[in-house]
Amino acid sequence: MAMKKKKGPPPAYAEATKDARFAGTFEVFVPVEGRVRPHRVPMQFASKQAAEAWIYGPEGEEKIAEIRRGEGA
Repeated sequence: MAMKKKKGPPPAYAEATKDARFAGTFEVFVPVEGRVRPHRVPMQFASKQAAEAWIYGPEGEEKIAEIRRGEGA
C-alpha cells in the first residue's frame, strides 16, 4: 500500500535578502496555511548556513511555531 503524504505547510526556508539595504544577508521565510505569501522573520543572517542553523535551533523552532499559531505575526 502506498504511503500518504502529510498535509500542511512546507518547512521554513532561508533565502537571500532582496532589500538593497541588507545586501549580502539572508532572511528566513515561514509558509503559513491560509496565506498566499510566506511570513518573513524580522531577522538578518550573515550566511545561509547561519539562517538554517537558526531555523533548526531551539530559538528558531519556537519562533516558527509561534508564527504558525498566529502569535508572531
